Amino acid sequence: MRIAIIGLGWLGWPLASRFLKKEYVISGSTTSTEKIELLSNTPINTYKIVMNEDHIDGDIDGCLANCDILILNTPPGLRRNPKSNYVAKIQRLIPYIEKSSITKVLYISSTSVFKDDFPFSTITNTTQPNATSNAGMQIRKVENLLKLNHSFDTTILRFSGLVADDRHPARMMSKRSNIPNTEAPVNLIHRNDCIGIIEKIIDQEAWGFTLNAAYPEHPSKKEYYTEICTRMGYNLPDFNEGAPSKGKIIDGSVIEKIINYNYQHPIW
Repeated sequence: MRIAIIGLGWLGWPLASRFLKKEYVISGSTTSTEKIELLSNTPINTYKIVMNEDHIDGDIDGCLANCDILILNTPPGLRRNPKSNYVAKIQRLIPYIEKSSITKVLYISSTSVFKDDFPFSTITNTTQPNATSNAGMQIRKVENLLKLNHSFDTTILRFSGLVADDRHPARMMSKRSNIPNTEAPVNLIHRNDCIGIIEKIIDQEAWGFTLNAAYPEHPSKKEYYTEICTRMGYNLPDFNEGAPSKGKIIDGSVIEKIINYNYQHPIW
């Protein structure tokens, strides 16, 4: 198995490490010179690649060469640069995929393609994306670009908020004040479950699906982050409990039905 991973970051790097244990041949990209140096002592064929709206810097052809599967793991980054055109960057990438040996694409998407509602809505695998945020709308357009392309088969994998011991949103939440949507349900998934789901999709050749993924517990934002911050020794978040809460519940049970994967890593 030869796999290219565009985005050897917080998720992509440990994912690549898991694949190496299975003796897959892995190519991957990073935007960081420091990461290139860190990965130089691993079997990963690493390329420095930066996707821009009008061109791609780096040897993208080399990264994709001789690979069968592409895992596209590049978040929009619109919090840092809200004027960025994420759709244009992926449009710039697609011709390189089309002319490569890639036949399967796994796009790591986000449940932000669904908007928050009051009262809370339950998002199932048949719910149509309805995001009104800039990031959500751009991700939705990228999903469609990939799904409608007949040069390769695409599975869309929408993760909820990612957590792990070495990076937890509670740390940033503890620094915030006047936090809205106190009673909104949280939708989270552990990084190890993300890796396990990706592994299952590839092992079972589950292509052509759109899958929502979230751990099947949804405590309120206040309940969850108060407990986690207390446990981790962070300051308690300052919640604004005066306004009605908007939110959603991501039903990730389709993962269990389609690829027979059971969530194994609690978010608590």
